[in-house]
Amino acid sequence: MKRYSMLLLTSFLMIAASIFCALYFTNSSGYDDSRLRGNIVVYTTLPAENVTAMAEVYEKSHKVRVNFVPMTEKELTEKIKDTGKADLIMTDSRVLRRAASEGWLQPYLSEHGDVVSDRFKDGLGFWTGLWYDPVVFCINTDYMHRLPHVPASWRELGQLQNYRLGITDLMAADNAANIYMFMVAQNGEDNALNYMKQLHPHVVQYAKYLSTPARMTGMGEADISVVVQSEALRYIGDGYPLKIIYPEEGTAYTLTGIGLLINCPNSDNAKEFINWMLTDEPQLAMMNNGFYFMPANGSLVAAKQFAGKNVVLYDQLADYLEKDRRQFLDRWLKEVRFGR
Repeated sequence: MKRYSMLLLTSFLMIAASIFCALYFTNSSGYDDSRLRGNIVVYTTLPAENVTAMAEVYEKSHKVRVNFVPMTEKELTEKIKDTGKADLIMTDSRVLRRAASEGWLQPYLSEHGDVVSDRFKDGLGFWTGLWYDPVVFCINTDYMHRLPHVPASWRELGQLQNYRLGITDLMAADNAANIYMFMVAQNGEDNALNYMKQLHPHVVQYAKYLSTPARMTGMGEADISVVVQSEALRYIGDGYPLKIIYPEEGTAYTLTGIGLLINCPNSDNAKEFINWMLTDEPQLAMMNNGFYFMPANGSLVAAKQFAGKNVVLYDQLADYLEKDRRQFLDRWLKEVRFGR
């Protein structure tokens, strides 16, 4: 069983600060206000706050403007059909796999992508993973110290008695729904549904936002929460009394990647941006804004902070069509959320 403490965040920030200073002075020494040498358009399903800092850092260091266009998955899958309007998509690996299979992406093999694990990229180079965010247990340390045994697996969490659980409503966000989709892919729908029924009596509330369960647990309004690691790390960094536990038998995760669109108007600049996205600089830009994701490029400084944590990820992909996802969620809603 592996747990994070404040030491992890401290080491993160110390390394981030030292590298950021080096990058700042390197970039600022040669930076002026001369005209930009180009621009690229990136369709993304990520929130604007996740990508704004990266765009600003890249424009300053490379004099290329990155125009991120946030949209929903449905909007993105429609927009890419109108080719020649954008250069890249940055989104969940599910969407990238679908776009590649339907012929909307062209291959690009970045030298930085060589060190990315095969499970985090397309074998033919149609897309490359940038970072992933595993689902973890986030436990209040005061509650943890009262337990004779801390749950280290999904099985043990399902058997735990007399505790308060925080979890995001599966209907509220794709990342929350992914938790259940991976359970369905790994264990079958009936088993996944029965497991969620085990958890249901302990749920304090099905939160509207991904961040809420970690905050509730940190404030003592819940004892344990099921959250994405990035949200748990953010609240740990803010001083909340929380520990992270990785489920021993494996866990769901969100993998964010990038792909080069066919007929993209700024191919050279787009490829250069892909290369940059696989370096430390964008990771540091996100970390400096409170977003802590695990890099798919295992050679990065940020990735080394996770070395030895032995995060086990589910090996079954949850690439269900939208209609199938809706059917799974409708059944969960009927039999668990509003079941008797």
